[in-house]
Amino acid sequence: MAQQPYTIGIIQMRMQSSPKANMDAAIAHLFEAKKRGVQVACLPELFLSPYFCQTEDHDFFSLAEAVPGPSTDALGKIAKELEMVIVASLFERRSAGMYHNTTAVIDADGTYLGKYRKMHIPDDPRYYEKFYFTPGDLGFKHFDTRYGRIGVLICWDQWFPEAARATALRGVDVIFYPTAIGWHPAEKAQYGEEQWNKWQTVMRGHAVANNVFVAAPNRIGLEKASDGGALEFFGHSFICDTSGRFIQAAEDASESILVAEIKPATIEKQRQYWPFFRDRRIEHYHDLLDHPLEY
Repeated sequence: MAQQPYTIGIIQMRMQSSPKANMDAAIAHLFEAKKRGVQVACLPELFLSPYFCQTEDHDFFSLAEAVPGPSTDALGKIAKELEMVIVASLFERRSAGMYHNTTAVIDADGTYLGKYRKMHIPDDPRYYEKFYFTPGDLGFKHFDTRYGRIGVLICWDQWFPEAARATALRGVDVIFYPTAIGWHPAEKAQYGEEQWNKWQTVMRGHAVANNVFVAAPNRIGLEKASDGGALEFFGHSFICDTSGRFIQAAEDASESILVAEIKPATIEKQRQYWPFFRDRRIEHYHDLLDHPLEY
């Protein structure tokens, strides 16, 4: 029997310099989400700090913490109080010299359910994540929460159809993509609209191809780095249904809480009419394990 519908929420927010200020702001947003009926909430990528990966600076490793640890403990108390599942993206210290971009999932009774470690790590101008993060080693995950089975991927993962498919195959209703993506200010005028449209479109395609809901919370605001560079995070957070249709979408400059109802019965019906999983030819997909042919 299909599960009952439940309500998700994603939070688009602006980051401050203080981790405590960001935690306080996130908690305030979670309380507001509760007023709007949210049962499962997701925060943006690395929400406790400005996006430090703009530069390669060893001092930023001091931001990392154990997962589970202080932040999951604090959010666990909020989750229990609000009876809300919380999906929280954190900078994980695994051991000295080994760190991950990690998302923790906390159940509605405050129980820490587990974590997903970001699998695909970018290395582009202003996104120097390979300096900070070891690629994830936990595989693609699902989390059975009080309200439903959810999946989590992180930012750069969103460009890889294999990640969405592997997560969807675990029977999730929704894939959350906590994100920190923005414009290089000099490129905004020429490429800005193209970039955020491309970002939304690829994830909407994952929703269609896998018959899942997709929810992507991004940050907003201009964040300047110590070397004089900057990124302007473009927001445009959204939730879409199994047909890739927007349920709610945000603009590029305002803090927002987006809310949608997840209907597991709708997902099951979609998979009956559009049986992509049934018609997969897994015995012929071995080429996916190789790099492209030389040409």
